[in-house]
Amino acid sequence: MNPPDHSPLNWRDGVIPVSTRFDDPYFSLNDGLSETRHVFLAGNDLPARLTPGFHVAELGFGTGLNLLALLIANPSVPIRYTSFEAFPLTADEIARALNHFPEAEAVAAPFLSQWAAGATTLTLGPITAEIIIGDARQTLAASTLQADAWFLDGFSPAKNPELWSPEILAEVGRHTAPGGTFATYTAAGHVRRSLAEAGFHVERAPGHGRKRHMSKGQLL
Repeated sequence: MNPPDHSPLNWRDGVIPVSTRFDDPYFSLNDGLSETRHVFLAGNDLPARLTPGFHVAELGFGTGLNLLALLIANPSVPIRYTSFEAFPLTADEIARALNHFPEAEAVAAPFLSQWAAGATTLTLGPITAEIIIGDARQTLAASTLQADAWFLDGFSPAKNPELWSPEILAEVGRHTAPGGTFATYTAAGHVRRSLAEAGFHVERAPGHGRKRHMSKGQLL
């Protein structure tokens, strides 16, 4: 059974899920797990910064690949993870996507079994994850979280501009702990400007694979 507001998929080359709603793949065509490690983990200086109670937040849960990459990198430190997702995938779709990444697939069984059972608060080793379903423009504004690191991983700004608006990026700033950081694969100028207006010192950094640049920053 599909969840509410399920986003229909096409499968590129039989392995890469592409949202028909946004006409955009869920992960990089050039090794999505490697990109996650480069952009979201290294971009936020993780796992080096992890201490008990550290809170990672994410816009765009997708296949859960970023969460699983963090789990692989962090086998022992108890941390929190909150992700905002408007159009959740089914467990079967996620499992099919993760077939592309043996490392992630190897640790995914507890996640997939909880997700298939309808859970949105998940226990994955030392990580307690909450997936908040709904439009992030409303759900983030209503949240009380203060994140230490943000993974900004919505579909591309050209395809999904709502998730990169100045208003929602201002909420990201408002929901970031002092000294907290963000990282994202996009280096779009309007995104960087909005994040700067939200209070971050924004840097453009080398991107992954064929992407020349990404963005990262720290709350001033």
